[in-house]
Amino acid sequence: MKRFYKDVSVQKTPAGYRILLDGKPALTPGRNTLLLPTDFLAEAIAEEWRAQGEEIKPAAMSMLRLANTTLDGVAKTREEVIAAILRFGEHDLLCYRAEDEMLAARQKLEWDPLLDWVATSYGARLKSRAGIEPIAQPAAELEKLRAAIAKQDNFALAGLHALASITGSLVLALAISDAGLDSRHAFSLSRLDEDYQAEKWGLDAEAADRAEILGQEITAAAAFLAAARD
Repeated sequence: MKRFYKDVSVQKTPAGYRILLDGKPALTPGRNTLLLPTDFLAEAIAEEWRAQGEEIKPAAMSMLRLANTTLDGVAKTREEVIAAILRFGEHDLLCYRAEDEMLAARQKLEWDPLLDWVATSYGARLKSRAGIEPIAQPAAELEKLRAAIAKQDNFALAGLHALASITGSLVLALAISDAGLDSRHAFSLSRLDEDYQAEKWGLDAEAADRAEILGQEITAAAAFLAAARD
């Protein structure tokens, strides 16, 4: 798409912050006003608009994409989004351990403290074991996690869903959101298996490229979450 505007500004309104393109409010793909909860998030998205060249590249506008998802999607399907996020807790990556002893030891060292943190912070003790057979997590523990998720506003839910989707872990998403875990470190923790295999068999270039893209996405999702709570 050709760039159709010159000036980008942020306008404070009683309902929130708007992005103005040549003085006109920017809209989401669903034709909702791009109304944002904080000046910090609004300025971050405005900067994405300003950074566009003659051609608009949506892939380079991660903050905008998540804001659109929030306003067009999460706002209308909030309960479904909460359920989708919780599913990453039902089958959390951190609960499934390798049968390889060296990798399992690394997982225990890196992942157990996070499961302990979730148990302490939310009262939700998740079970873990070796293998890939599904683990039936206790309903009472999952309900505690659901309650924690449901307290989040729509923008935070969009960020949490993105973080959990990238890492395969609700625990890691919550640790980024609520405990200040660095997003890149969280991404590295989610890739213990892949990194272990790369150490043994060598790095696959295509897989490395994909990992770099995901690493950029998790950084953007964490930044979005922080900006929305400014």
